[in-house]
Amino acid sequence: MSVVIDQQLLAQAIPTPVRELCESLHRAGFGVWCVGGAIRDAILRQLGAPQTEVIGDWDIASSATPEEVSGLFRRVVPSGIRHGTVTVILRNQSVEVTTLRGEQGYSDGRHPDNVVFVKDIVQDLARRDFTINAIAYDPIANELIDPFGGIDDLVSRCLRAVGDPRERFSEDGLRVLRAARFAATLDVDIEMSTRSAIRYSLDSYRKVSAERIRDEWVKALAAPLASRAFSIMLEEGLLEITAPELVSMHGCAQNRHHRYDVWKHTLCTVDGVSRKSLRLRLAALLHDVGKPVVRDVSPKTGDYTFHDHEIQGSGLADAMMRRLKFPNNLRDSVVALVRHHIVVCNASWTDSAVRRWINRVTQELLGDILELARADAAAKGFEVDAQVEALAELEQRVAFVLASNQAFTIGDLAVSGKELMEELGLAPGPTIGMLLRGLLDEVLEAPEHNERERLLDRARELLKSSVCSADSGSKSLQG
Repeated sequence: MSVVIDQQLLAQAIPTPVRELCESLHRAGFGVWCVGGAIRDAILRQLGAPQTEVIGDWDIASSATPEEVSGLFRRVVPSGIRHGTVTVILRNQSVEVTTLRGEQGYSDGRHPDNVVFVKDIVQDLARRDFTINAIAYDPIANELIDPFGGIDDLVSRCLRAVGDPRERFSEDGLRVLRAARFAATLDVDIEMSTRSAIRYSLDSYRKVSAERIRDEWVKALAAPLASRAFSIMLEEGLLEITAPELVSMHGCAQNRHHRYDVWKHTLCTVDGVSRKSLRLRLAALLHDVGKPVVRDVSPKTGDYTFHDHEIQGSGLADAMMRRLKFPNNLRDSVVALVRHHIVVCNASWTDSAVRRWINRVTQELLGDILELARADAAAKGFEVDAQVEALAELEQRVAFVLASNQAFTIGDLAVSGKELMEELGLAPGPTIGMLLRGLLDEVLEAPEHNERERLLDRARELLKSSVCSADSGSKSLQG
């Protein structure tokens, strides 16, 4: 080991419930080690890595069997007992405890066909994916176990498979995607033989469930430079399997207003929005997915055009997120952001136009729309001062309009559907919706009209007008 890790600091990083669990197992005569991402991240913190502000879940490896663990603690959940894992709940903290094990056969590309319990921690570490995840810490003996050089790889920022990378990747097809994700989240480079094994392992990757792929995407999108992960996914063939719609963006030339192709522009946009917002990162990834489908050439200028790519893109985004099993509410928000990501604003916009735009994009998505538009403009790769200035001016006008407490939705009107039914003697039905939409349209144009009595009078006029129109149409048909 070429670097000295302060093991006392590792001991201090372990949460109290986890340490108490380890001590209980040790007193019962069992070996116990902290393993996995928490130890890796605690070491990275000592090495000064900025991505490890929060250490993740603490996992425990032990020589105790699931039955023996269950006999020691009051609250135990058999979360993965088939593979030797139980979850101990201690002081409201959940800690996974997995029996030291070896694995044999992976016919489904994910789960071992056979699990064999072992007593040697090194044997257990040998089955893990990457050397940086194959480090164990004995909190009782205050001892680090690093048989595969994981700490040196952390120091050199290298992601290397444990043993033969093709064998590791064939065991679990998700590992190739984890490699791309770790490259971004841990700011590491994939070692050459490990990276070259990815394409040889795509058959195993094809067996991975949509839910597991989705979860890796979510983690990758939280990286400061999520573009690193998605670049690797494209280059190594993962996106061709998971999201071919994104692959078509690579090499799709833009018009003269862009320096990059659609894919490079998209990656710049992803990195340009907040990594704390999953829906923003997803919207940035998908905002131009419709461009390759609608690209055409202007007969006047000879330049590329992408008319209605936001409409086409919103449909593609919806289909892709359904395929990857994203939650419905998140999918709906991302689709709306893609649909409305083009913000063509200028000084000629009236206050009424601003209000109508807010109504169209909704107040809930307003901030994200503006942030996405700024990142989209910056990702063109050229000086875009005029567009950025226009967005800044629009943001100021939006803030002013919002502060005026004006009506932007039917729910903001000074009269409700129930009141319309009572005052106009109407039954529930489409007429009520028609009247409310008409009233909102007028209030968006003139906010001062949002007064109860004025709206009721106007509703009577609209109702009479619609009845007259219906009667006129009926007579025309009879004639």
